[in-house]
Amino acid sequence: MACSLAHEELLLARGLLFVAGVDEAGRGPLAGPVVAAAVILPEGFRHDLLNDSKQLTERRRDAIFAELTTSAEIRWAHAIVENEEIDRLNILRATHEAMRRAVAKLDPRPQHVLIDGLPVRPFPIVQTALVGGDAISFSIAAASVIAKVTRDRIMVAHDAKFPGYDFARHKGYGTPQHLAALKKHGPCPIHRRSFLPVRQAELGL
Repeated sequence: MACSLAHEELLLARGLLFVAGVDEAGRGPLAGPVVAAAVILPEGFRHDLLNDSKQLTERRRDAIFAELTTSAEIRWAHAIVENEEIDRLNILRATHEAMRRAVAKLDPRPQHVLIDGLPVRPFPIVQTALVGGDAISFSIAAASVIAKVTRDRIMVAHDAKFPGYDFARHKGYGTPQHLAALKKHGPCPIHRRSFLPVRQAELGL
């Protein structure tokens, strides 16, 4: 099934005018924040290239991000949960919290949300969870792009602050290069101490 507004239009037909797509980026990395975004697209929105952010090149993501975030017709918001809070809550709860915060920032307040993946409990707004939603719903795909580009840019900025880990390249994911740097240098302030490879590096294992 191609990316479209089919799910949004079903809700629109029920009289729900403000439907937001919600997605996150950064659940898996060993360092940095998790970022969630929420997007309300205008009725009739179409885009030939918008898709799950993971299926897009960096250049295309950046171009679509610029389109989405500068359009007067598109309402969007994002929320960032830093590594310290991830360690305190655990990554699943931190991701859900980021999603709730992103939706809370939207104006107008959505009447329904489409969430990528499994249901988020609790959630302040009626939701429909769509597994693989970022590849079938334009709203979720837009949220996916905004969350991914925002987080990638944060990690590029961290690369300058914490040289030696190559955050600009791997964005904090547990690549062999990152694991080697973690073993060599130990964790830095943005590493997630609750993640096993980081704990092991901290203990010199």
